[in-house]
Amino acid sequence: MINFNWEDLDSAVKIVAARYKEKKFSGVYGIPRGGLCLAVKISHHLNLPLLFEPEDGCLVVDDIYDSGKTLEKFKNLKNASYFVLISKKDPTWFDSYLTMKNDEWIIFAWEDSSKALIDKEDYYAKN
Repeated sequence: MINFNWEDLDSAVKIVAARYKEKKFSGVYGIPRGGLCLAVKISHHLNLPLLFEPEDGCLVVDDIYDSGKTLEKFKNLKNASYFVLISKKDPTWFDSYLTMKNDEWIIFAWEDSSKALIDKEDYYAKN
């Protein structure tokens, strides 16, 4: 298991904010649960509203692109951009901070590391 800590998040958000600072968005939408912390930090860095619903022209963010099922639900928003911290597949229609080609389970700073094995088992049982 790999830990993605608060310092890792801060570094990633600075890079993401620099990447998107010239782009105009209606706001930032974080996919619950994993995208929420990321969305708050990015919205602060870009001085954009945090959205409670996705909308056309927004930046949609999530913590990880694993199977793709979660992010793909939002793929058809007009003029939206999509960003994930970590992708398990090569990004094609979205951006990522880091691409990993392995099956390592990622524990993000906002998650309860003592429940990581349960989370992993639940995830793979559903997918």
